[in-house]
Amino acid sequence: MTGAPTEGHHAAHTWHEARQRAFDVATPIPPGPVPLRSALGRTLASNALALQDMPHYASSAMDGWAVNGSGPWILSEPGQRLAPHQASPIVTGGLIPPGAKAVLRSESGVISTDDDGLPILALGGAAKPGEPRNGQHIRKAAEEAAEGDILLKAGTLLNPAHVALAALAGLDHLEVLGKPLVRFLLTGSEVIAQGVPQPGQVRDTFGPQLGAVVELLGGIAGEQLRVGDSYEEWVAALQDTEPLPGEPETEAPADVVITTGGTGRSGTDHFRKAVAELGGRLLIDGIAMRPGHPAVLAELPDGRFVLGLPGNPLAAMMALFTVGSPLLAALGNGQLQDVAEVPCGAMIDADPGRTRLMPFTLVYGLASPAQHTGPGMMRGLAGADGVMVVPPHGVQLGELVPAFALPWGKPLPAPKSAEDKPRKATVRPQKKSPSGPVDWSALDA
Repeated sequence: MTGAPTEGHHAAHTWHEARQRAFDVATPIPPGPVPLRSALGRTLASNALALQDMPHYASSAMDGWAVNGSGPWILSEPGQRLAPHQASPIVTGGLIPPGAKAVLRSESGVISTDDDGLPILALGGAAKPGEPRNGQHIRKAAEEAAEGDILLKAGTLLNPAHVALAALAGLDHLEVLGKPLVRFLLTGSEVIAQGVPQPGQVRDTFGPQLGAVVELLGGIAGEQLRVGDSYEEWVAALQDTEPLPGEPETEAPADVVITTGGTGRSGTDHFRKAVAELGGRLLIDGIAMRPGHPAVLAELPDGRFVLGLPGNPLAAMMALFTVGSPLLAALGNGQLQDVAEVPCGAMIDADPGRTRLMPFTLVYGLASPAQHTGPGMMRGLAGADGVMVVPPHGVQLGELVPAFALPWGKPLPAPKSAEDKPRKATVRPQKKSPSGPVDWSALDA
């Protein structure tokens, strides 16, 4: 599984190729049991069956008295078998004693005494004629389900009511489809976690939101670890160290590690070298797109994927959408999301050799490129409706351009009818790219 990092500045994959490759390299995680508290939002892998009758005993639906026959009734101790014309106190949910035929509501009975001064139960208060009828106010056993009945079918996306039903049935775990656990390795000695950054410092934009985005993309957000910029720290952080004997394991092994920064090719960028030292191989080493072209996807010998995001926040988000989204979908038994189309509200010039990912807002049904979309900016994405995937040959005003919705946003509007549909962007011949490695150093991250 070992492989040497690709040298040079050649971006081996187009945007579409990188996206497809990230999906193809992953194998779905097998199903497994999870405790009920972790089952919400998961997809059931196998039918959940009733372990016994539900309810598994006949119980009272009211506070009152369990009775046998017609009244007045001689009072008996709770739980004892009732002979005809006997009654015993019972509460809602209480076990119906042997011999009981019905439950008399507390508001329909009165306690009095017979001629010998012994307590008896008689109808009174709000009692209705003929009350109680045989079986009245008794919840029968197996009223909701019989033992072996299917309570939840495989493929169900579990909501709180489903989880409550499983608990009611006495289940402690549910078998669900696999879902990738993601851990985060956040780097950068210049990054601060709070307060206003001084010159030479930047605020941490990844810690507060990256886990939430991963959850939206179908992963499970695990622990975050912040390390410095030294090579030794990189290697140590990427190693999947086992807990010491007697030391509890706090989390299951990660399926994916997401790193931030360190994917460039300067002396302080250690991603590729650290992966090589650990015996890993590079699956994607740069993408012909901007922002986010230095994104790297690797696989370690233990099967973990390592997704290296650029250090600039917008560039990192575009890389996460391009590579992380299909990777998490494949691991989580999902599908590669279809790319939609939107009519472009501006003319966008050609940029030969690379795809541009442009956050946009919808203005009168047209996708208008957002402002403030530099690699280190987030203002444009914060107000965007989606992201346009602008091909290298550019787009004319009104042409359809590939686009995708944001994981936290609304779906993109469906295309109009054929007669109203704008013409689709045509592929124009491109000038032949120069042979040899392409120098990406002039590109923004």
